[in-house]
Amino acid sequence: MLRLPAVPALRRRVDRWAGTPRALDVVAALSAFALMLLDVPGLARADNSLTGFTATLVLAAGAATLVLRRRLPVLPYLVALVLLGWLHELTMIQFALYSIGRFRGRRAAVVATLLYVGVAYVLFQTPGWPARHGDTLSDFLSLVVPIGVLAAGVGVAAYRQDLVRALEDQRREAAARQAVQEERISVGRDVHDLVGRELTVLAVRAEVLAVRARGDAHQKDFEELADTARRAHLMLNETIVRRADRDAATPCLEGLAALAGESERMGSPVELTVAEEAKALSPLRQAAVHRVVQECLTNAAKHAPGLPVTVAITVEGPGLRIEVRNPLPKTPPDPVPVSTGTGLLSMEERVTSMGGTLTARQEDDDYVVTALLPTGLTGP
Repeated sequence: MLRLPAVPALRRRVDRWAGTPRALDVVAALSAFALMLLDVPGLARADNSLTGFTATLVLAAGAATLVLRRRLPVLPYLVALVLLGWLHELTMIQFALYSIGRFRGRRAAVVATLLYVGVAYVLFQTPGWPARHGDTLSDFLSLVVPIGVLAAGVGVAAYRQDLVRALEDQRREAAARQAVQEERISVGRDVHDLVGRELTVLAVRAEVLAVRARGDAHQKDFEELADTARRAHLMLNETIVRRADRDAATPCLEGLAALAGESERMGSPVELTVAEEAKALSPLRQAAVHRVVQECLTNAAKHAPGLPVTVAITVEGPGLRIEVRNPLPKTPPDPVPVSTGTGLLSMEERVTSMGGTLTARQEDDDYVVTALLPTGLTGP
């Protein structure tokens, strides 16, 4: 006795199967068989040694080959040619030619159609083969040729639609993979910019404390802490060498004071000047300003530790000017700072993407980074 709880599960399995390609093949086979059943009375009366029952079995076996039309479309095609010559049955050939065009493409469909027309012509010329479809060759071909061409043409059209859908699916998958890749690059960018900066802060701060604790029992601990931070920064740089620049949700002009405070705690005093007009910039441009200043302060802490930094953000007509200046150290810092050399490239890429320019140069004893970009503000 069938238990009631099994009925929903069976229904779900049937629903899943109904949407599969195999179910469509079964429907095609049943449809062909149903159409050929209409010819059974005539087949039984014809001189082919078949009764109504045996003719039904033969047609059922022929239609059953359509279940394999996706993997072996040639099989139902050959069976259709046999049925054409033996029982003069044209229904099966329509399904077979459609299947070849649908699952093998235009070239196979053209060859199969030409072969079908050739076989039909030979059969028409064969003595004793009934010419019930027309008294003349032109009458006969007027029926045979359109059947084959139409069936194969519809199959080729469906094949092309399948290709278009497959290309669209591939395009969507490629777009999704690209979005994932861009997001990974963006995450790597933020990890490098944010974590790398914190490691730099940690290393510089530990060095300052080591100097202050010179001769103290904790001097060695601070030096080891600074070395650990530098090694961590080096591993980070080796892991994230190439990165893309993306606008992340970072503090804008309001966060510049915090950046200056961090630099001062590392021993590099910062003189920050921000024009009042700059506060009207769009969030996108404010984020660019923040990124440029952040990278400049980080580089100054690496290559010129303990020296003052001047940051000036001014608005000159339609242009925004960012200038970060710091003196060059008399001697290179010891130990040599960890750097990938891509910070300047990253800043230039961001500024250029917004229609601006960035230059980094040495002026006398100072190192100056200047970024110029449009403000995007409309006049009064």
